[in-house]
Amino acid sequence: MTHDRHSYAEPALVRTTHLELDLALDFDEKVLAGSATHTLAWTDTESHSGDRLVLDTRDLTVLGVEGQTADGWEPLEYSLAMPDKELGAALTIRTSKHPRVKVSYRTAPTATGLQWLEPAMTAGGVMPFMFSQSQAIHARSWVPVQDTPSVRFSYAAHVTAPPELMVLMSADNGTTSRRTGSYDVVMPEPIPSYLLAIAAGDLVFEPLGERSGVWAEPATVRQAATEFSDTEEMMRVTEELFGPYRWGRYDLLVLPPSFPYGGMENPRMTFATPTVVIGDKSLVSVIAHELAHSWSGNLVTQDSWDDIWLNEGFTSYVENRIVEAVYGTEFALMETAIKQHATVVKLDPLTPAELAVELPGLHHRSEYHGKTSTGPLKGSWFLSWLEERFSREVFDPFLRGYFDRFAFRSINTDNFVEHLREHLLSEHPDVVTDDELAAWLYEPGIPAFAARAVSPRFQVVDEARDLWLKTGELPHGAGQWTTQEWLRFLDAAPDVLSPLLLQQLDRAFGLTGTANGEIARRWYQIVAASSYEAAYAEMAEFLTKVGRMKLVLPVYQALAGTDRAFAAEVFAKARPGYHPITTAAVQRILGQ
Repeated sequence: MTHDRHSYAEPALVRTTHLELDLALDFDEKVLAGSATHTLAWTDTESHSGDRLVLDTRDLTVLGVEGQTADGWEPLEYSLAMPDKELGAALTIRTSKHPRVKVSYRTAPTATGLQWLEPAMTAGGVMPFMFSQSQAIHARSWVPVQDTPSVRFSYAAHVTAPPELMVLMSADNGTTSRRTGSYDVVMPEPIPSYLLAIAAGDLVFEPLGERSGVWAEPATVRQAATEFSDTEEMMRVTEELFGPYRWGRYDLLVLPPSFPYGGMENPRMTFATPTVVIGDKSLVSVIAHELAHSWSGNLVTQDSWDDIWLNEGFTSYVENRIVEAVYGTEFALMETAIKQHATVVKLDPLTPAELAVELPGLHHRSEYHGKTSTGPLKGSWFLSWLEERFSREVFDPFLRGYFDRFAFRSINTDNFVEHLREHLLSEHPDVVTDDELAAWLYEPGIPAFAARAVSPRFQVVDEARDLWLKTGELPHGAGQWTTQEWLRFLDAAPDVLSPLLLQQLDRAFGLTGTANGEIARRWYQIVAASSYEAAYAEMAEFLTKVGRMKLVLPVYQALAGTDRAFAAEVFAKARPGYHPITTAAVQRILGQ
């Protein structure tokens, strides 16, 4: 990889191999200030051509740049380009191929990769909180860095913060929650920039096993530890399937509800939404997904965001294998069917041209900049299809060999296809045709020959829903349904329903006000599309308390079509608690 169109960096000339951060957290000003020192590997150390280092930045104030010499440090000339709305500003540093370059800087209070929370927005309500979200290209908003997954580096950090707060990073943090106001961490394995992560708050630790544990606020740590108690077992089964876990510890940090994603696979320290902690482990597939990234994504990484399926498609496949091994085939089958149904329903109304944009071939150069996409499901579906064709006895060793061969490397689709042909297709000819492979790699949509997951329990749910819609007869036994069965019932229901049907269902099963964020997401989406005002107060409370995009954006989308004024009113109240990424997404929906 020599160029990533989502980055100004020039890794063909020079690459960061190690990063040293020295940062101070200022909660009053809502900024990080300090320095980032890059240890550099120059491609050509002899000539004077290409003697520049280009780093990605977004809204950073650069205070000075120095280069290391045999006698110490010397100031270097630098320039900051005019910023692009999407990519930020290129920081170009003139060097004499210095082995190390230090950039002193401070972030902006509006950094897109950081969120600063007032005490009232936390579980404890006493201390403030701060956390980062670097994926996809937000690391550049809090560190001047080669912000492309094609560049991997180890890092070390010294961080100072108010002494009452605990600081954690995507690194070796240890397991003690003793607070000193001064913290030193190390990440010895090379990672891409989007896996840089930091958090600070009233955090304590609860062990889950020898290699795993939960960090959370004192009010939520015990409940989270109970919910995630199967983490060590998940690690064990994944190692049996796909090789050793190579990151030392696997800990989880439960963030406040404003976290915009279900989870973020920061190595050694997954950041997780509290919306999956509901007491019945029905949503722990999110944890299986983030753990799976320790193999697919963190260990073997896409070399640009064009090849997002190599991260997310592989991870969704491994996630499903983890869920099956720990929770059983039926649970895994229901999870797969839910994802496939959502994708197929979304694709069915599209024209061929729209389909090519929405779900192109896996070898297509996407327009991914951190937006949600159905593309990763196609990648997961492709791998499941390969597994079915070749059998697990053949496919599992192939996938394990893939993780071994490309460990701690960044690759693209061409690299994978070459590996596939060399180590699977050529060794087992006549199992997959070139036309079938091309259908996955180059043609839009899901190939017609791809089998869909069929869950016997969902067939019962489908019959119950159809009967209810036709006769008004409530589904028998729905009081004992799992989260997945309720999602199937609601996801396949029409977006717009009569107030009488909604009232009947709500009175029987108490969907309004549910603590289950996944069920609430779909229920309130229907509520909004149907203008069922009886549930508006609870819907508004849900949108105000939760900032996870998967859960709130569909509701705003539905409200935008029925009551945009109400949506804007709710957003105005909820916005102070939203992450900048969520805020921008809602603004796009509401046309603000």
